[in-house]
Amino acid sequence: MKLNKLLLAAGVAVGSLTSAGVAQSESLTLYCAADEAWCQQLARGFEEATGITVDMTRKSSGETFAQVKAESGNPKGDVWWGGTGDPHLQAAEEDLTEAYPDSPMRGELYDWAIKQAEAANNKTIGVYSGALGFGYNKDLLAKNGLPEPKCWADLIKPEYKGQVQVANPNSSGTAYTMLATLVQLMGEDKAFEYLKALHANINQYTKSGSAPIKAAGLGETTIGIVFLHDAVAQTAAGFPIVPVAPCEGTGYEIGSMSLIKGARNPEAAKKYYDWVLGAAVQEKAAEVNSFQIPSNKNAKLSDKIPDISKIKLIDYDFKKYGSSEERKRLLSKWDNEVASLPQ
Repeated sequence: MKLNKLLLAAGVAVGSLTSAGVAQSESLTLYCAADEAWCQQLARGFEEATGITVDMTRKSSGETFAQVKAESGNPKGDVWWGGTGDPHLQAAEEDLTEAYPDSPMRGELYDWAIKQAEAANNKTIGVYSGALGFGYNKDLLAKNGLPEPKCWADLIKPEYKGQVQVANPNSSGTAYTMLATLVQLMGEDKAFEYLKALHANINQYTKSGSAPIKAAGLGETTIGIVFLHDAVAQTAAGFPIVPVAPCEGTGYEIGSMSLIKGARNPEAAKKYYDWVLGAAVQEKAAEVNSFQIPSNKNAKLSDKIPDISKIKLIDYDFKKYGSSEERKRLLSKWDNEVASLPQ
């Protein structure tokens, strides 16, 4: 009897130690589709706040969507944070992500963040927003005697041949937002005629949406088509970049977050989800030169965040252009009618 009691006690002790070990080694796999510095800030910040180990991978929005889809039979990631909302909406439609309507943070968010969630049956949520535009290197512009571009129409002028850079919309949420924006702004036929004309002026299609303005900052291209906050980040970092909100009007993004369906660490994922929606976390983005509009109403705004009230925004149809069918159709059309053209 005594031996049985000792064995039972030992078993309980071992079980307790095992449970403690599991708790101590709690981990999270984060797929991050924002700027590398911001992704690192969030990963390390969550580790410090919770003790949960974070394995973070940074890729562009389109690449992250492709990875989540490819891994759907055996998910490796737990949370997909950041990047444009369109691929998050597509992932929700294709049942690659989980609904989480019960986050205690929802009451602190702007309506646009909640509407993004409602459009996806709560399988995603808005974490930041920002308007599309472009930026130019003022030193290169002056050196080459080029006029200041102010509108979408300017970017297809022959004097800018080889002077413009933008990402590939298949890999970049930024570039897909441009594609969908132009279709809504001009009508599909005129938008594709515009994109064909723009193609003649493009010197490179990058993978990452923010890469073109970084190249412009380094003097590797004159103009980069990006979200305005990415252009502002280059200016804040001391590069000779001038951000431009196109005169005709422009689209915008709702950067989003989704819980990956079948995740290995669902509880850690929800902890991260709630933590990252907090005002104190969101307002720290400016410390790493990320100047998007935070989704938490209580977050303090950096004075470097572009004033959305002064930008002519279109009524961007997130539901339509975030649908799987429309995204696939537009990307296929871009591949066939634009990317295939000689330069």
